[in-house]
Amino acid sequence: MTEKPWLAHYPPEISHTLNYESIPVHEYLTRAYKKFPLKVAIHFLGRDVSYKELYESSLKFANYLKSLGIQKGDRVAIMLPNCPQGVIGYYGALFAGAIVVQTNPLYTEREISYQMKDSGAKVILALDILFPRISKVIKDTDLENIILTGIKDYLPFPKSLVYPFIQKKQYGFSVKVEHRGMNHLFTEIMKVAKPSPIEMPFDFEEDIALLQYTGGTTGFPKGVMLTHKNLISNASMCNAWLYKCKEGEESILGILPFFHVYGMTAVLILSVLLGNRMILLPKFDVETALKTIDKQKPTLFPGAPTIYIGILNHPDVQKYDLSSIVACLSGSAALPVEIQDKFEKVTGGKLVEGYGLTETSPVTHANLIYSDQRVKGSVGIPWPDTESVILGVESTTPLPPGEIGEIAVRGPQVMKGYWNRPEDTEMTMRDGWFLTGDLGYMNESGYFFIVDRKKDLIIAGGYNIYPRDVEEVLYEHPAIQECVVAGVPDPYRGETVKAYIVLKDGVATTEEELDKFCRENLAAFKVPRIYEFRKELPKTAVGKILRRNLIEEEKEKLKQVALES
Repeated sequence: MTEKPWLAHYPPEISHTLNYESIPVHEYLTRAYKKFPLKVAIHFLGRDVSYKELYESSLKFANYLKSLGIQKGDRVAIMLPNCPQGVIGYYGALFAGAIVVQTNPLYTEREISYQMKDSGAKVILALDILFPRISKVIKDTDLENIILTGIKDYLPFPKSLVYPFIQKKQYGFSVKVEHRGMNHLFTEIMKVAKPSPIEMPFDFEEDIALLQYTGGTTGFPKGVMLTHKNLISNASMCNAWLYKCKEGEESILGILPFFHVYGMTAVLILSVLLGNRMILLPKFDVETALKTIDKQKPTLFPGAPTIYIGILNHPDVQKYDLSSIVACLSGSAALPVEIQDKFEKVTGGKLVEGYGLTETSPVTHANLIYSDQRVKGSVGIPWPDTESVILGVESTTPLPPGEIGEIAVRGPQVMKGYWNRPEDTEMTMRDGWFLTGDLGYMNESGYFFIVDRKKDLIIAGGYNIYPRDVEEVLYEHPAIQECVVAGVPDPYRGETVKAYIVLKDGVATTEEELDKFCRENLAAFKVPRIYEFRKELPKTAVGKILRRNLIEEEKEKLKQVALES
């Protein structure tokens, strides 16, 4: 067996070693503007934004940040759904020399406060409807300025007039903020700021472009430091993998949120790197997605299994023309084989599974899209410039094919480290290898298989959910004595969040009350879907709750149901 058996499967069109230029991420926007100034960069709900407008708007935003005192290395948070302002804010912050902190718009006050304090962000660009939430926590953070924008700001007429009424009906209130003091309006910035180029020295290897928050063995969210090199290398790997794509001629469907590193790399960066068009949707709605594909004809569609499942299960899917789709790379959770087969039959395109982590910008493995060599059930082979091995516990020697161990990777996309957490960074590295925390094995041909995810991580609907986040909220409820949260199998979301509860003696509560309590303190995707009340929880001799035992119980229940049916 060769040292790197996966290389035998590389088609001649893909080199295992890439030659990408040592330029910052935002320089690709400058290049796209110069090469395709009038080409559509963004399509958003009927509105087109050219590369010229995107470039100049990003420079305006960058210069405005400079006027607010933002200096190189300062953190700028972006709390938006997929929309033109999110793209402008992202590249604008990078032009200004800032580090972007992507923040989920679904976050509660508690979650916003933690992330802003930990990152030390000085400015936040957010959706106007989120202003009340941000205002309540700003005193506990380093935030000095809030920049607000609305979906209507980039809607075409007459949608821009109608949307505020829809928004008020949806949320029950509307927000009106004046452009003064620490509050700024994105629309006013675009009117007053100048699109002047900014000269900024950059260190390709060391300068951080992004703080992407994730969890880890401690359960506390950690800021993953991704450099310009990390992001450029991974986008370049993606470009090499999609070697049939043509510069300036592809359209990428942007359903994956940009606050998720996968959507940011596979849509936000890759589109600009190639001078292609990104078709943005602020949220995933099946019918809207189908209509968009039918009308806008995207060729590339990165997604997650729940997205593909949702599309396939729509009762009118056959009424829409999905034949423009050529290539789809699925991530965030395991891709069921039956979904892969059915989606390819419906669209005529290719859908393959990949693998990666926030710490790896994110992709490290994938099946070959344009080849018959892909292996179903496998996450594929390492991407260009990427090496991967299976390591045993406390071992630095790779295990032979077929043996289960921890998946380790190394390559230029591996993070610089965790923000202000050197001890956590050290724990995840071993002799130059990044330890993923995921168990798997490699077969004789060099294809990798995931056996189990990180011990505690729940991946529901493509979202990463860390049990401790949920448990900490539950423990604040006065009726709860003990609790543990686990991911249990779910046919649609992959996993769903289940809470096992032990109540205090003489105290009662209901599922409805706990659900309301959690929704007030957690983002919606983290809220448990199932509650089970127990007299006691399984524990070790030293009192540690055995979460894994509960998960195994759920799997056994599913097996019994399957046998009985």
